[in-house]
Amino acid sequence: MGQVALKPFVGTIGLALAEPGLHSVVPPRRVGGNLDIRDNCTSTTLYLPVEVKGGLLSLGDTHAAQGDGEICGTAIESPMEVEIKVELIKNAGFAFPRLETAGPVTNHIDGQGYRITTGIGDDLMLAARDAVSAMIDWICATTQMSAVNAYMLCSVAGDLRISEIVDAPNWVVSFYFSKSVLA
Repeated sequence: MGQVALKPFVGTIGLALAEPGLHSVVPPRRVGGNLDIRDNCTSTTLYLPVEVKGGLLSLGDTHAAQGDGEICGTAIESPMEVEIKVELIKNAGFAFPRLETAGPVTNHIDGQGYRITTGIGDDLMLAARDAVSAMIDWICATTQMSAVNAYMLCSVAGDLRISEIVDAPNWVVSFYFSKSVLA
């Protein structure tokens, strides 16, 4: 077996909602939450809309690695110390989280290329499932890995991408999996 590229990041980060009551941090929302954006890492600036006085920042669910799309909720969970700088930008006027990176977002171990599967249809979620399912089948057919283990490995090391949404009625979703992970 090859190796999974590590890229530590904070999976859950957000501010309090203005609506009263208890709110889970699990679903992503307009003020953050379980964003699981692997590029929200060292040297990235995350902008969150502030809805309550003081913001009430919360963060956790740190990962050492995860593929784009976190297809089955599996990542390489990892305890870590997080150092952040918090600033208030008054009257920023945006409705959802934004990120700004300090450089390129890819630095993978992809010198051997990728296996890429696709899902195509008028439902993006179904197309995404089809692309992932095809990759799981491909991995199982060419290794001795079980479908469950291939599914978890895809969540940790694969990247789910919307490749095309302009040619209605069908959209194309691609799943990229670095060949070096299976080397």
